[in-house]
Amino acid sequence: MQNVSNSVQPSKPFGNPRMPRVVLAGLSGGSGKTILSLGLCRALARSGLAVRPFKKGPDYIDAKWLGLAARATACNLDPHLMPPALLPMLFADRMAGFDLAVVEGNRGIFDGRDVQGTLSTAELSRQLKAPVILVLDCTKMTRTAAAIVAGIAAFEPGLQLAGVVCNRTAGERHRSILRGAIEEYTDVPVLGMLPKLSENPIPERHMGLWSDQELAKDVDAALDRLADMVASSCDLQAVLAVAESAALPPVPEGTQAELWPEPLPLSRKPRIGVVLDAALWFYYPENIEALERAGAEIARVSILSSEPWPELHGLYLGGGFPETHAETLAANVDVRERVRGLSEAGMPIYAECGGFMYLARHLEYQGQAWPMAGVFPVSTRLCSRPQGLGYIEAEAVCDTPFFRAGARIAGHEFHYSACCLDGPSPNLDFALRVERGSGMHAGQDGLMHKRTFAGYTHIHALGTRDWAPNFVRAAAEYAGIIRQPESV
Repeated sequence: MQNVSNSVQPSKPFGNPRMPRVVLAGLSGGSGKTILSLGLCRALARSGLAVRPFKKGPDYIDAKWLGLAARATACNLDPHLMPPALLPMLFADRMAGFDLAVVEGNRGIFDGRDVQGTLSTAELSRQLKAPVILVLDCTKMTRTAAAIVAGIAAFEPGLQLAGVVCNRTAGERHRSILRGAIEEYTDVPVLGMLPKLSENPIPERHMGLWSDQELAKDVDAALDRLADMVASSCDLQAVLAVAESAALPPVPEGTQAELWPEPLPLSRKPRIGVVLDAALWFYYPENIEALERAGAEIARVSILSSEPWPELHGLYLGGGFPETHAETLAANVDVRERVRGLSEAGMPIYAECGGFMYLARHLEYQGQAWPMAGVFPVSTRLCSRPQGLGYIEAEAVCDTPFFRAGARIAGHEFHYSACCLDGPSPNLDFALRVERGSGMHAGQDGLMHKRTFAGYTHIHALGTRDWAPNFVRAAAEYAGIIRQPESV
């Protein structure tokens, strides 16, 4: 193994226009991609490099942890949630002022939506012209590792497999045989040997890693331990060399101005409240930025706190873990009544997954039903298995403040809760017909009440491009800045 450096100095000026970049991929979920990504981001950031982390796919939790590790907001790159032509544009936009990109893949490197591997990590690496480092779980494996690495390298044309990091190695003899076999039978360099961890500093549960807001241990200390482990087990200079070996970045087909919505011609900005607390925190940063660019002022509010809210003209409730805060949410009667009153008053309210759970009548968790805001005559119940998992394709079947009838919606869902109808046939209005995915009930999603929309579907504002301008327009109508139509 080459000399390992615990301190890495940037070899080129900060804000490198070549955008050094590397994709970390594995054979499957649980291979160790996230552990390596977190440790690498923190180690490189500690050395003085400006690291922009990216997460391939729709995952909020891994992206949040990557941002904490790199001390910079992470960005999701998902070829389902947005048109492929926008991915290089978004990548270039987010890389402004940064030295290098670390992109954590998802699932197995070639796993996609179909037999051809559409939407796979390998496909994204080609779109970004990025070299790939493979994270290989070597538990109870020696020479077979070389066969796997050789197969990955030869499986798909156009893949630039630039290195491998062996994970969960059991000792020096194990590491020596692994290195010797991979170097003997392949041309792929071994960049590191990660040991088995007796304890994961960041524990997992049913929806992946615990959130930083729920982890009792010190977050920075946990990330620093991972960084120390990666720095002592991997050749960081070699990893940087791989990132800097990337070809010139892909030239976006459009201009950066085409990435974001144009601001609405408003005399003043409507204020949209974004619920951002320990209960609800699943948001793509680009969604909030798109609302601002479309002309909104953003105010952070909480449904856990009793603190007063400023005057609002719209409300956005993202996903999260309302079930773990159900008792506090139920006890905060003033806020529950406030949200229900704003909905009844016709304020445009948009809620996704956990936000929908809060707008239901009750949230059933661990054998107890907790009262929620009661905007919709349904309840949600936490189940032991996922009730919706994967990408969603849907069509809007009616006009709403956020989507127009006929609009195509590309989204995703990941929820252990089920929507339970209150009574035999409640009067429910669904705005979305789900063509792929589960949704709420009988192939439908997106409950509507007045100007409140709530569903299990998560969307990305740069893929569902009319969402942010429509939301801001609806908020401006509610604020009296522009005239409100009678039909919606």
